[in-house]
Amino acid sequence: MTDADSAAAGADELVFKMGEFGAAFPTDRRYAKNHMWAQGEGPVVRVGFTAYAVRLLQDVYFLEWTVDPRTAVVYRQEIGSIESKKAESALYAPAAGRIVRFNERLLDDPSGINVDKYDSGWLFEIETDGVGLLEPTEYLAHLDDVWEVTQRTIKGQANA
Repeated sequence: MTDADSAAAGADELVFKMGEFGAAFPTDRRYAKNHMWAQGEGPVVRVGFTAYAVRLLQDVYFLEWTVDPRTAVVYRQEIGSIESKKAESALYAPAAGRIVRFNERLLDDPSGINVDKYDSGWLFEIETDGVGLLEPTEYLAHLDDVWEVTQRTIKGQANA
């Protein structure tokens, strides 16, 4: 068995094995290589962090946006930053489009990301054509491709 377990864990989710832990991914949304999910009908989608990202970050305690609502963004444009127990990181747009709004509750208490990542812990809404977003099985294949490097990075051995 590989680290990626693409067999359905349930009728509506897939699981990626992160060592002894599994990260579940609902199949009702698309995913970005920067470990965000996108869900919605029409051009406006809601975006949040995947279980994979939340597992790596652990205990998010600071979230800041560097763009305003209604701002046009390009794919991979820096749009904010996040701090957690494990990392400080810039946040990048998962697709080109226009930021519609941010989840204001998370600015006051970003711990909601840890508690309910696939529902109330969403980050922002973006109007986009979704070019570049992956289907759930494509995202699992991406995770399988990057997992070895991720493990070395986690262990501080990225250049070993």
